[in-house]
Amino acid sequence: MERNVEVKKPKISKRHLVFNLSIIIIPWLSLLFIGKRSLKRYSISGVFIVIFEIINHLYGHRRNWWKFYDRRKSFIKDELPFSVGPYMPFSMWLLKISYGNFKKFVLLNLISDGLFAFFFIDVLKRLKIISLNRINHIQFFLYLHYKAYLLYGVQYLVEKTKRFS
Repeated sequence: MERNVEVKKPKISKRHLVFNLSIIIIPWLSLLFIGKRSLKRYSISGVFIVIFEIINHLYGHRRNWWKFYDRRKSFIKDELPFSVGPYMPFSMWLLKISYGNFKKFVLLNLISDGLFAFFFIDVLKRLKIISLNRINHIQFFLYLHYKAYLLYGVQYLVEKTKRFS
């Protein structure tokens, strides 16, 4: 006796789908302009920070720190595009622009994380994509910003090991 079990896939609104595709495609296309040498130099740190960010997103997802407006909760359609989309390319660009000047790196991260936590998240709320749920804007800013120091540290270790090999 065969049973037909229908697996329900998480539905995604057209607006959310277009948003997800744009936050994945546009940042990755920007890497065409970063240069082959920089791509190679910063890719290890970029991959590390994406993996770390996925772990952070899983934790935040489980703790309901934010709320996506599509009915069904799904890490793959909600948080994952933020991890694989802008995180690695943006981190690599920040390293290219400021690595070697820690103050500049911190300042650029303060500005970008602040814009996202205090401005862009509200734009996404008005677009009915995502809103903060169990954390406030300051907590969200800290959630974003602490990873910058980890990124810089990983790149420092990568540079240090390259010098000795």
